[in-house]
Amino acid sequence: MQNHCQPESNPPPYRLIKKIQDLREVVQTLEPEPAMGVDLECDSMFHYKEKVCLVQIATQTRNFVIDPLSVEDLSPLAPLFADAGIEKVFHGADYDIRSLYRDFGIQVQSLFDTQIAARFLGLRETGLANLLKERFSVHADKKYQKKDWSQRPLPAAMLQYAVQDIQYLLPLARMLKAELADKKLLFCVREENELLSRVRPDVSEKSRPLFMGFKGASRLDPRSLAVLDKLLSFRDQEARRRDCPHFKVLGNRSLLEMAQIKPVTEAELTKIKGLSPKLIHKLGRRLTDMVREGLRLPKEAYPVYPRKPKQRLKPKETDRVKGLRAWRDQKGRELGIDPALVCTNAQIRAIAMANPDTPADMAAIREVKDWQVKRFGPDICRLLRKTG
Repeated sequence: MQNHCQPESNPPPYRLIKKIQDLREVVQTLEPEPAMGVDLECDSMFHYKEKVCLVQIATQTRNFVIDPLSVEDLSPLAPLFADAGIEKVFHGADYDIRSLYRDFGIQVQSLFDTQIAARFLGLRETGLANLLKERFSVHADKKYQKKDWSQRPLPAAMLQYAVQDIQYLLPLARMLKAELADKKLLFCVREENELLSRVRPDVSEKSRPLFMGFKGASRLDPRSLAVLDKLLSFRDQEARRRDCPHFKVLGNRSLLEMAQIKPVTEAELTKIKGLSPKLIHKLGRRLTDMVREGLRLPKEAYPVYPRKPKQRLKPKETDRVKGLRAWRDQKGRELGIDPALVCTNAQIRAIAMANPDTPADMAAIREVKDWQVKRFGPDICRLLRKTG
């Protein structure tokens, strides 16, 4: 394969799109293409409400950088992304798929995610930078990765950074697809990509308590959860007021420790890791007020962390789970892939409870994917019949 590494003195050429009429022209240019590489740049590190700040698209010969902050209407792109005849190559597409739908209502058809492909090939390092280094001897410069992409005008160096990777997505996809086909795993990745293309932002996040998305909240006692709830509400209001992400107000680790220790004086706040004297001077009184508010709540007003009732497994089902896990781990070693790709623990539990006799029975299990039935169904059903 030809080395595509670009020297610093010769950065990849691109066309910056800032007007709607230019965007329509680009769409016409892209419509005959069989495939295009896609990437996004967002500003989640800098603002309360994140947004897409750049959309980068590459063909075999051209690179485009579309500025959504200048071209306010990206609707001309929607038919292009929905065209099943044009393959869209992303790397780690989950966040991008959600962001395109959230900001522009854009849905993606014919997705190919090179990170999913790399995982099914059993590659140990599946980050794009590592793949470009291994496959194309390209050393990706990541110094702009955490910059504020909402700033305008964007420096030329940042725009060049935005296109440095997308020019390799199409040749990388061709390589990975050929290797997947050799291993008879391409159809598995195709289905995973189809499922991934349907992910959407979780609209229920807006109505549920903030502690539902907070790691460690489920382990707190009701009194501590009440304090955490007050602290999270304060942080959210402060982040909104300052137009910054939550972590720039207060880190999660400090909040969790405050909920557990429940400091009610600024002196007690000094015992919390991650709280600097400057931060305590600025926010200390309001933080201790929130702790007191949580402590003053009567027990009947404590928030409740919702828990899904988990059905206890019967002895035979437990035996099936053990047998399936052992089979899953062995199959992962044989294929050289993460055993979780073969079957997740949740899928194993569902299969053990359903105890399918045939692959057709297995296909009726909601948690199981079609490719798993096709590739592993007969083996799994034989194992289950032996286990009983």
